[in-house]
Amino acid sequence: MRTFDISPLYRSTVGFDRLFDMLDQTARVEPMTNWPPYNIEKAGDDHYRIIMAVAGFSPDEIELTQHESTLLVTGHKGAEDDKQYLHRGIATRAFKQTFNLADHVKVTGASLVNGLLTVDLVREVPEALKPRRIEIATNTQPVMAQDNAKQIEHEPQKTKAA
Repeated sequence: MRTFDISPLYRSTVGFDRLFDMLDQTARVEPMTNWPPYNIEKAGDDHYRIIMAVAGFSPDEIELTQHESTLLVTGHKGAEDDKQYLHRGIATRAFKQTFNLADHVKVTGASLVNGLLTVDLVREVPEALKPRRIEIATNTQPVMAQDNAKQIEHEPQKTKAA
């Protein structure tokens, strides 16, 4: 496996700590942490879906927790009966899967159908953080500033003659 040293990037960047931490974390991932298998789909411009194969788990054995920009999916199988297996190929071991979410991404719903856990996500950027258009004023026309919620009109300031 090839590893990359990203320490020189720390010296020339500011505010990207979370990104570099995620890169370091992916380089140290153990091979068994990729269970249960999952897909991440882009369902629209700001809509996403995580689909996890959790056959054998019921909804009360799976817990979803979102804390800020982290989604934690855990599964723990209840106590099993004393069964004697000739072959055991269905994995029912406990799992913990963490997903790092982008800013303003929220979980909008989850369902478990046919052994597939579907988690719906949406990115909702607040109006105050969306880009807004700013008009450039001239001395002959009033200044029009467009706010995301309303338009504000200002009269140009008159300068005093010296």
